[in-house]
Amino acid sequence: MSFNSDVKEELTRVLAVCSHCERALLAALIRVEGTLFISGQGRYRLEVATDAPSVARLAWRLLHETYRLRTELTTRRSVLHKTPNYLIDVPVQDGLSEALHDMGVLNEGALQLGVAEGLISKQCCAAAYLRGAFLGSGFVSDPRGDFHFEISVESREMADDLVSIMREKGINARSMQRRSSYIVYLKSGEAILEFLAFVGAHQSALVMENARVVKSVRNDVNRQTNAEMANQKKAAAASVDQIYAMRAVLEAYGAERLPPALREIIRLRVNYPDATLKELGDRANPPLSNSAVYHRIRRIEQMARELD
Repeated sequence: MSFNSDVKEELTRVLAVCSHCERALLAALIRVEGTLFISGQGRYRLEVATDAPSVARLAWRLLHETYRLRTELTTRRSVLHKTPNYLIDVPVQDGLSEALHDMGVLNEGALQLGVAEGLISKQCCAAAYLRGAFLGSGFVSDPRGDFHFEISVESREMADDLVSIMREKGINARSMQRRSSYIVYLKSGEAILEFLAFVGAHQSALVMENARVVKSVRNDVNRQTNAEMANQKKAAAASVDQIYAMRAVLEAYGAERLPPALREIIRLRVNYPDATLKELGDRANPPLSNSAVYHRIRRIEQMARELD
């Protein structure tokens, strides 16, 4: 199973905190994944489609237990993706109109575009509503790769309300239009973690946090390795330049005309081309400080430039 499937599987098992949480969850799930058909005054038919069996079972149970509605469940197979798809059909019946009004899907007979405030008055119900929206059309990528999280909805009002709910809970969400739909998305791993924890996916949040730690350590190691390689490359280039300068000075002046201090540095650098300034200083007799080695090498380089 994918990480996204694992998150949804865990969210379907989260227990309701109060008696209104399941209504809020079902309302969001229907708003995001449901299709409403009108066949006359007060005559409605509802379809809810999902490719997650755990979500289909949850929606079927809540429709029966919360509103005592009659449903028909059909399993279909996608020709394109070769995966099963589940369709819950709620036919025209007494009580469906009242249930749709109670869930904030309808408002005085018209379709409710945003989120009905009565559904999210409690924090637990707000978490349940976000849980239902994610179960409907949410996606979160595997945390071992790039972080990606989104919920797709059909109206700008719905997207704006979901963003407001998240921001009230300290989750930095944003929205954008993508073709004919609207996307609520989270950009950072920290924001995704906060969302998972708020809606009750604690096990998935732990998996994601572990993946973040591994990625952070790997990135730190890569940065350190790259820095060390860059330093080694820079030091090697500097050593080559120093040896060229020393060769030019020796050819122009001869070793016997150079001061003993410069002759010693030339000998050490030629014998130990990969050594650092500190290592050269430690090999000198008597040992020299980094500053002393540096200034002697700079003197030789200056003499080489004067020859040019």
